[in-house]
Amino acid sequence: MNMNTTLLAWLGWPEIIGILVIVLVLFGAKRVPELMRGMGHGIKEFKKATREVQDEVQRAIDEEPAPEPPPSAPRKTASAPAPDSSEAAVPKA
Repeated sequence: MNMNTTLLAWLGWPEIIGILVIVLVLFGAKRVPELMRGMGHGIKEFKKATREVQDEVQRAIDEEPAPEPPPSAPRKTASAPAPDSSEAAVPKA
């Protein structure tokens, strides 16, 4: 059950009519259509942003990851040759 259905289950017709009367008294008959239009635009923008995020996530899921190179045998690193004892004793200038 989604949130809209749950909300409507708690509100009966008397409550909805009461809310509409309160909105009409608070904002006046001239401002109510403006208010509803603004709410409609806000909801539309919110749904658009939500859809864009869902599309982006789906695109990221659908993309195949870059192929990994096959594992290769471990390479032996060449160790540095040990310094000659004659060179180590003479400091360089």
